[in-house]
Amino acid sequence: MAKKEDKTNVMRLLDQKKIAYEHLSLQEAEGLSGEEIAEKLGENPAQAFKTLVTTGKTGGHYVFVVPVKEELDLKKAAKAAGEKSIEMLKQKDLLPLTGYVHGGCSPVGMKKFFPTFIDSTANEFSEIYFSAGRVGHQVKVAVNDIAKIIRVDYVDLIKQ
Repeated sequence: MAKKEDKTNVMRLLDQKKIAYEHLSLQEAEGLSGEEIAEKLGENPAQAFKTLVTTGKTGGHYVFVVPVKEELDLKKAAKAAGEKSIEMLKQKDLLPLTGYVHGGCSPVGMKKFFPTFIDSTANEFSEIYFSAGRVGHQVKVAVNDIAKIIRVDYVDLIKQ
């Protein structure tokens, strides 16, 4: 368990909702891929998920959570969001929109709630890992508990 002053907003929100989690951190995470971080933390990369923020044709924003070793299929993402098309949010817009930096973006605790979709492969596991809201920090949370803190839909999102 992290010391109180080491807690991220994600961990504080999980504590608030009384959702059990495990905090994992890596000191030298800057510049590493999600797969490399998962490997160094001893996580199964299939259970390690990254958070991607997108913009739809209508201007709406959407959050997609996919395994770190996979690529988001933008056509599947657009269909899930009910948009004609979707594109990745520009990196410079991430912090002002979500409150998170690239590499430390979490689906939990963004400045504002955006429709959130998690790849259906998450349902193959009892727990998944995702960013705790800071580069190099992850939380392991029960898949069934995620819906207790954010509204999510589980859909097929990855490129085949």
